[in-house]
Order: sequence, then C-alpha cells, then structure tokens
Amino acid sequence: MKRTHHCNELTAKNVGEKVRLIGWVHAIRDHGGLFFIDLRDREGITQLVCDPSSGNLGDVRSLRDESVIEARGIVAARPADTANGRIATGEIEVTVEDLIIHNICDVLPFPLTDGKVDSVGEDLRLTYRYLDLRRPKSFQRLRIRHSAMCATRNYLNGAGFLEIETPYLFKTTPEGAREFLVPSRLNPGAMYALAQSPQQYKQMLMVAGVERYYSFARCFRDEDLRADRQLEFTQVDLEMSFVDRGDMYALVEGMLKAIWKEARGIDIETPFIRLPFEDAMSRFGSDKPDTRFAMEIHDFSNALGKSDFKVFSSAVAAGGCVKAFNGKGLAEISQGEMNSLETVARALGAKGLAYIKVENGQWKSPILKFLSNREKAALAEELAMEDGDIVFFAADTWERACAVLGRIRLECRDLAVAKGKMTIAPDALNFLWVVDFPLMTFDEEQGRFVATHHPFTAPVPEDIDLLKTNPQAVRGQHYDIVLNGTELGGGSMRIHQPQLQEYVFKEILKIPENLVSDRFGYMLRAFRFGAPPHGGIALGFDRIAALLCGTTSIRDVIAFPKTQRGIDLMAQAPCKASERQLRELHIKTTVDAANA
Repeated sequence: MKRTHHCNELTAKNVGEKVRLIGWVHAIRDHGGLFFIDLRDREGITQLVCDPSSGNLGDVRSLRDESVIEARGIVAARPADTANGRIATGEIEVTVEDLIIHNICDVLPFPLTDGKVDSVGEDLRLTYRYLDLRRPKSFQRLRIRHSAMCATRNYLNGAGFLEIETPYLFKTTPEGAREFLVPSRLNPGAMYALAQSPQQYKQMLMVAGVERYYSFARCFRDEDLRADRQLEFTQVDLEMSFVDRGDMYALVEGMLKAIWKEARGIDIETPFIRLPFEDAMSRFGSDKPDTRFAMEIHDFSNALGKSDFKVFSSAVAAGGCVKAFNGKGLAEISQGEMNSLETVARALGAKGLAYIKVENGQWKSPILKFLSNREKAALAEELAMEDGDIVFFAADTWERACAVLGRIRLECRDLAVAKGKMTIAPDALNFLWVVDFPLMTFDEEQGRFVATHHPFTAPVPEDIDLLKTNPQAVRGQHYDIVLNGTELGGGSMRIHQPQLQEYVFKEILKIPENLVSDRFGYMLRAFRFGAPPHGGIALGFDRIAALLCGTTSIRDVIAFPKTQRGIDLMAQAPCKASERQLRELHIKTTVDAANA
C-alpha cells in the first residue's frame, strides 16, 4: 500500500503518469454507469474516474462515502469545461485501472461536510470524534496546533533550553485548585495528586543547575468545565535562572512571534505594551483587558464625590469610588437588554446600574435630578458624550466598581458588535503584559491573606519591608500575558531565599507549621543548598492553539476533549472500577452502585 502521491499533489505536469492513491471516498457520483469519485486523504482531494466495463474495479457500486479505497491508474487532463479551480488538483483526474476496496463505511451518524456538520450537536460529534476529526476544518486545527508546537520547540531549543519531563504523580498541596487524587496500591491509605502544574519540580530543576527548562506539561485540575477549561490541559511551561522580568518579557514575546509566524504566517509587533495591574483594572475593569475597542472607564470620585445623589457621595465617603464609561452609540438598547445588564451587575455585587442616555439632544436618567450643572459638564467633557450614547456608573469599593464596569463594558462590546455600532477587526492582535500585581489579597471568608498568583512569587525588591507592616501594599513580580482579552498565561520571578519563603508561608499566608514542613519541607531544604535567582511562566497552549485557529472553545483544538460534564463520550470515561480493583487499592465507595 505505497502511495505514489498524496491527494493534493497531482497537477497537469503529471499527465500520463501511472500513480497509486489511497484514501477515503469523499463523494461518489454515478453518471450513467461511469463513476466519479472524489478521493480524500489528509492533504486534499483528487477526482477518480471509474469505468466498470474496463479495468479491475471490484464492486465499485457498493461504495459509500468514507469508504477506504486504493486506486491505481493514469493521470489525465480534465476537459477544460470540467476543471475545478477550487482545488489544487482541479486540472486533472485519474483514470482508474485497478481499485482495491479496503473498507466499506457504514451509514454515517452525521454528514462530514463542514457546512452541514456545524449544525450537529457537540455531544454527537464527540461520541464519534474520530469522524469529526476527518473534517478538513478539524484536521486543519490539529495541523495548526502541531505547527505552533514545532515553532515553540525550535525557538526554545535555539535559546538554550532543555526539554525535560516532570512527574504527573505529585503530592497534594493546600493552595490552588481542587486536585485529582490517585490511591497508591503500594502504600495503602496514601494518595498521590495529579500535578496541577510542574511548578515545584521546575524550581527544583533550577536548584539543580539546569538554568533553562521547558516542557509541554500535562496539567490536571478537578474544576467545573467551560469552553476554555478542561480537566486535563497542556501548558508551555518554562523556567530560567539568572534573569529578571525584562528578560522574561523579551523571551516570551520572541516565542509568540515565532509561533504566529510559523502557524499563521503573521508578523506580530514587539515589544508588547506593559500595563500595571492597577491601570488595567481602573481603565478596563479587568486584569486581562480587551484593548481592541475604547469604552475606557473613568474615575469621577472627585467630580461626583459630594453629589446630591447619595449613592455616589456615600460610596466616596466610605473610602470607595465612582466610576463610569461611555457605551458609544448604545442609547437605543431595549429595556430587556438594560434588565440583562443590571442582572449582570447585581450578580457581581452591585446594588443596581445607574445610567444616563443621550437621545435627540436630551439627557435621560432617573438620577439627573440629583446632578448639578457642574457635575453634568464634567461628565460630558470627560466622556465625550454625544447623541446616541449611554453612560454607565458604578459606585462602590474600588475593586467592585472596577469589576462591575469591566464586565458591563464587555457586555456592551458584544451588543455594539451585534447592532453594527462597532467593528472589531478579525485580524487584530492586541498583545500586552499586565504587571505589578499585588503580591497578596485578603480573603474575607478565610480571614487571612492568600497569594494572588501562588506562594512562590517574589515580591518587588523595594516592597519587601512592607511584608511586615502592610502586606496588601506589596507588589509581586508576577506578570500575565494577554491577547484580545484572553489570558494566555502567567508567571513570576520566584522566591529563592529559604528564610523569605518560610516567612511567607507561616507569617503571611498563615499555613500551619506542620503543613509547611509536610508540603514544602523539601523545597525549603533545597533552597539552603545554593538556589539561584529564577523565574518562569506557563502559557495555556490549548488557548494559544484556539486563538490561532479562530475558535472560542479549546475543545475544538484538543484531539479527544471532555464534555462540560467531564465525560469522554467516545470512550465512555469515567467508568466504575471493579470490586477487585477497589480492594487492591484499599478503597470503599459511599455511592450506591445501583444509583450511581
């Protein structure tokens, strides 16, 4: 079964050659006893011409779409009026002399034509994922992912990195997402955890003197699923010694530039904008801002802080703020759409959603009677209010006001695009770094500080003294890389001094000493044996692949994804373990097997 050419290779230059092709029947047409077959392999399509009255064609009449065949014949030029300019092989056809039928396809559960299969439910497509992947669109996504992976490897190899595998089976950790636990048969009662990331292992590689490490790391988190989250996913994980944040920015920018060039033929501009966390939240209401459109958020705490509208003045008096942005051209939104926006705001903790519409030269709002002419003028000037605009307000703590308007801003983006009020260029690539995050965040429910990124993040050197007096004011050397409102990844420079790391664990995060010793004792011990300054980053490779492919769901770029219920419909996983397996692992279940 040695093909001479693939199905996208033959041209007019090959006319008269004897060839052998193998692939799937993409389509078959019976023209008065003369059969025309579009033969497809992963590279493309070639038309075959089969005349049952001549040649050894077997039972060609039995073929269905997606049957697997092997054809041997002579390349012939198509008549000029039948040439197909839409495919690379459209000038020729193969007159078949011998046809071998390797497999007759059953009736398909759904059509594989890209235009038709898009209306098929995702559950059915994932049940027959091997068929779904045959579609040119699906295969092209896998190919783009492969190209991006090759570009990443080539770039990092050229920069002196070593690709090193780290274990999947790790130990459970007190911080982070919910983990998958794996019982150890050899150590009854003990559990491994599937690694959420190689974070601690890659830091140990730096202590080991590797200096530059990377891997395409498989990571596991037992979290609720959505379009951009899976139980298992892939990170481009890397770590470097003897570098600072500037070195990391330059390296990652160069890597992403290489990926987009290799996978899509697109040159992206570097260096990327670096946006401090506080600016990102204040201007866009998000730590992963979409900067492809305006609608920036403005602070009116000074202008409206003594307003007769008590919602505004009370918020400022309590130490909060008043913020607003102009939803350009959206004054015509319906009452139903306004109600939906208010529901979103309330879900984020707002008591309501104040607004001002400008229609036919008139300002319209329930709060107008509370605003002075001076306050109105300040709004009009700062927000460039024009006829057809609508301004939204939030008055609350800084964090909540930013978060509420950040989400409403994105809702307005979607409304503006749907109503034709805004166009976002499909090829826009707004990369940026968000930097200078707070090292710690106070968790009201737990009554303690938690790490904004993770507990190994190093503080900005000039803020270290604040750890003892004002931990919330300490900036971390943490950085996120963002594209068009999607976080591609995040990382930080790490703590490498054992005394500082132990202080963060015990005094700031309030992790009990026994847990620090149990979970992180080996790391603190390693840091006492010459740990170098180091830092790294992990980028979500599935998200990168999805953005390269122009899809919003990472399931589209993963060969065999799970559904939102965490099920592999094709293989029917997860499944129940046998009683024997459970006994060997010293496990008993509390779920009634009959009702599971």
